[in-house]
Amino acid sequence: MKKENELRNKKRYIIIGNSASGVSCIEGIRENDKEGEILVFSDEDYFNYSRPLISYYLAGKLKEDQLNFKDEKFYEKNNVKLFLKTRCEKIDLKDKILFTTYGKFNFDYIFIGTGGKPIIPDIKGIEKIKNGLFTFTKLNDAKKLERYIEDKKVKEVVILGGGLIGLKCAEGLISKNIFVKIVELSDRIFANTFDNIASEIVENKLKENNCEIIKGNTIEKVNTKDGDLKEVILKDGKKIKANVLVIAIGVVPNTEIIEGINIKKNKGIIVDEYMKTNIPFIYAGGDVAESIEFDGNISVIAIWPRATKQGKIAGINMSGGSKKYEGIFIMNSIEFFGIPTISFGITNPKDEKRCEILKKIDYEKKIYKKIVINENKIVGGIFLGDIERAGILNGLIKNRIDVSSFKNLLLDEKFGLLILPETYRKHIVKGEGIEV
Repeated sequence: MKKENELRNKKRYIIIGNSASGVSCIEGIRENDKEGEILVFSDEDYFNYSRPLISYYLAGKLKEDQLNFKDEKFYEKNNVKLFLKTRCEKIDLKDKILFTTYGKFNFDYIFIGTGGKPIIPDIKGIEKIKNGLFTFTKLNDAKKLERYIEDKKVKEVVILGGGLIGLKCAEGLISKNIFVKIVELSDRIFANTFDNIASEIVENKLKENNCEIIKGNTIEKVNTKDGDLKEVILKDGKKIKANVLVIAIGVVPNTEIIEGINIKKNKGIIVDEYMKTNIPFIYAGGDVAESIEFDGNISVIAIWPRATKQGKIAGINMSGGSKKYEGIFIMNSIEFFGIPTISFGITNPKDEKRCEILKKIDYEKKIYKKIVINENKIVGGIFLGDIERAGILNGLIKNRIDVSSFKNLLLDEKFGLLILPETYRKHIVKGEGIEV
């Protein structure tokens, strides 16, 4: 009885979701509260894994145990009770109770880190597909796709979507000698952050590696036979025989857990700079959260670094701290078929006349560098093939440094921290610091 009473005096933190934001929330809580009870709920089967790596699992380059970013000892060390294969169904705000498929639990604070769920477009006949339709955002998605391809001896796959998810899925499939057709509505792949030149370089690399890209088009209808996918029909009427279709057009915040309760949401769950919702004991972060970002806009940005940062800050504040989230700008660092790429900030300004754009291209070496400058400050950039100094430019954006006195050196091969004027070097070193 004494032990039970002691436990009741401790705070109980519940974390819904066991990916980047949820795991970081654990670390944030333990910075201030070493004794509080932490319960983590996940509807998946795994301790944790890095979702950006599932394409390498599909390709056979990484084994399942190589995907973990924290091992089992992490939960033991932090005294965390982890509930896997457990769905969270409802939150009772009045009595502070979480209802799950495992049972119900009282809480003092909840962190919602449920991430995003795949967007499934309105395609005629899609509801009739029982075999051959996949998404690609979770490890189980990759496992199901891999099993189906092997069992059915699939040789060709159609992917709807030429963004990050679609391209990484394509890379994994191509590594298994599968011929891939990517259908993309935009006029180029990775349209959100690449420009025409960057997209062209990656497109050419894809074409060299057993991939066809159909741009300016989409899938309007599918045909099936006895539940098996047989054919996709494009907007322009073109018919493509297909036994496998992967939907990869993006994700939306998974806000199902707050349906019917008084937690404010727009596209995602709305949080303040402390990651708190309109309910003082409910916090959220990662792909499910909508927050004020570096550019001053309120938005949802589904990238790993944002999720880890927001989860950590939420954990700190739930456990008595007072740390503010200062926002990030959109940044993607990814490799496609041996071409490392980084894109960040505003890469395709709406009004190019108001910006100065610096470019350097080497098609033969597949190297491309682009820097966007507005009012003498870097606001965005694209680096393909050679990303060695991209971190310095990233720091210049974060610190809002005036680059007018050295902008002619930004794309120089010898450009580095030591080339910057001394006053700027001192500012950067004394500030948060940057990656060199």
